[in-house]
Amino acid sequence: MPRESSEFQDLPPTSYALLGLLSFGPELTGYELKQWADSTLGFYWVAPAMSQVYTELTRLDRLGLVESREDSRAGRRPARRYKISTAGLTELRRWLTETPIEFPVLKHPAALRLLLGHLVDVDVTRQMLDGYLRQLDERRAALQQVRDNLGADAQYRFPAEVAEWGLAYYDFEARTAAEIASRLADADPPTADHEQ
Repeated sequence: MPRESSEFQDLPPTSYALLGLLSFGPELTGYELKQWADSTLGFYWVAPAMSQVYTELTRLDRLGLVESREDSRAGRRPARRYKISTAGLTELRRWLTETPIEFPVLKHPAALRLLLGHLVDVDVTRQMLDGYLRQLDERRAALQQVRDNLGADAQYRFPAEVAEWGLAYYDFEARTAAEIASRLADADPPTADHEQ
C-alpha cells in the first residue's frame, strides 16, 4: 500500500542525498554508500558519518523507500545491501520537484578569521590565507580526479556538471584569497591593539 508523502515530510536532506546516490543503480552496503558519499557529497554537502548512514538507511527501509537484503557470500561476513525502491524514486522525484531550494548557509572559517584580522599581526592573517590556498589546491586536485573519472558517460552527466561547478568554485576561491593576500602584503595596515 503506497504511503502518503506527508509521512516523509520530516526526512532530512541527508536522506534524500543517500536516496539520490542509490538512484544511480548499484545495490550498496552501508559502508559502500558511505565511501561513495565521501567521494561525492563531501565536495558540496556535509558527507554523513557512518552512524548517520546506517540510521538513515534503517529509517528509509522502514518507510519503504529502500529495499534491503542480507548478502552472505561465502567467506565474507554477512552484510545488508540496499537499493532504492519504486516508492523511493517517487518520493525523491517529488522532493526534487515540489520542495523549494534553501539558500546555502555559508560557514567559512577563513572568512571568519579574515574578519577578525585586526586582532593579530597581518603576517598571521597572510599565513592563514596561504594555508587556505594550499587546502584549496588539494581539494581541487581531488575533485579534478573525480571529474576525470566521470568522463563523458551520459549516466553521470549531472554529477559531472556538479564537479565542474565545484572546480569553478575552487578556482574563484583561490583567485579571491590570493588577491586578498596580495593586498595585505602591499598595504600598511593600521596598528591594532592586540591586547584588547
